[in-house]
Amino acid sequence: MALSKVEKRQKIKRRVRRNIFGTETKPRLSVYRSNKEIYAQIIDDNSGVTLASASSREKGVNVEGTKSEVSASVGKVLAAKAVAKGIETVVFDRNGFVYHGRIKALADGAREGGLKF
Repeated sequence: MALSKVEKRQKIKRRVRRNIFGTETKPRLSVYRSNKEIYAQIIDDNSGVTLASASSREKGVNVEGTKSEVSASVGKVLAAKAVAKGIETVVFDRNGFVYHGRIKALADGAREGGLKF
């Protein structure tokens, strides 16, 4: 029997996470996309701590425009928070989502904000 859409994404996520690990010097930028919102957080996997986070539900994020424009705004806000805490380089974890559309827009916004990955 074929896998459902969610099961397929989970399988890809497990495969990607085998190779991606965030450290204190180079934390992991994890992205989650729902139909309506987008969430991103920077995580240190060694200590299991979220260092910075941003979402489309926060104040200060431009929610006008298309979902991709909102995602780019979330990336910029997250990058600003990370740079303020001294984080410059991250490992990008697309969380099983295709690197396209809103995920790519968030990554480009984070790069624009000053993060390197």
